[in-house]
Amino acid sequence: MLRALAVDDEQPSLEELLYLLNADPRIGSAEGASDATEALRRLNRALESGPGGPEAIDVVFLDIHMPGLDGLDLARLLGGFARPPLVVFVTAHEGFAVQAFDLKALDYVLKPVRRERLAEAVRRAAQLRGTAPLIPVHEPDPDHISVELGGVTRFVAVEDITHAEAHGDYARLHTAQGSHLVRIPLSTLEERWRSRGFVRIHRRHLVALRHIGELRLDAGTVSVLVDSVELQVSRRHARQLRDLLLRRTTS
Repeated sequence: MLRALAVDDEQPSLEELLYLLNADPRIGSAEGASDATEALRRLNRALESGPGGPEAIDVVFLDIHMPGLDGLDLARLLGGFARPPLVVFVTAHEGFAVQAFDLKALDYVLKPVRRERLAEAVRRAAQLRGTAPLIPVHEPDPDHISVELGGVTRFVAVEDITHAEAHGDYARLHTAQGSHLVRIPLSTLEERWRSRGFVRIHRRHLVALRHIGELRLDAGTVSVLVDSVELQVSRRHARQLRDLLLRRTTS
C-alpha cells in the first residue's frame, strides 16, 4: 500500500485531492501539507525513518504555484534525498510539464483533477514501488492519440500530426492547431507510427512524410520544411529520408 503526501496551498484543492487519494485502494495512507516548508518537515521525518519505517512516504502529489518555495523548488530538493519519493505534479498549468520531466517527475496531472486521471498516476506509482502488477496501456484507437488539455482528455487524429519532438520520456506533438505534450517516448511513437508514414530525421524529431514541403541542402547540412517549420536532419538519417521522399514522389 502506498503512503502518500499531498501538497497544495489551496485548502479546497488539498481536501479534494486527499479525498480522491484515500478512495483509491492502492493508497494505504494520505497526508496533507499546505506549503513546501510543512512538506519538507514531514519528508525529513520520512528520511530519518528510512524506506520501510513508519514515517516513510512513497509518493508526493505536488502543486506547483505556492508561496515561498514552489513545487518545482521542492522537487529539486527531493532529488537530493538518498531515496527520494516519487513525485506527481498536480497543477492547473500545462506549461511546466517539460520542467517537471527534467526533475524526474513520475506524472503530471492537470487540474481540475479527474478521478480516472489521478488513478492512472497512482497506478504508475504502485508499479514502480512494486505494489501492483505491470499492465500495458494501449491507445483505444490506433488512428488517434489521447492528450490532456485543461483537465479534459481529447483525441488527436494521427494524420493531423506534422511532427513530434522528444523531451526525454515525453514527446511534444505538433499539429496545425497547436501542440500537445504526452508521456510517451519518441522511440515508442517511432515504432508505433512507422507504418503510418512517420520517419525519424533526428534524435529529437519524428516527422510525417506527407507534411514535408521542402528538402533543403545548404553547405552540407540537410533540413526539411514541415508546415513552415524548418527542422534539421542529422547525417545518419539524411540518406534514408532522401530515399523515402524519392520513392514517395515516384510511386
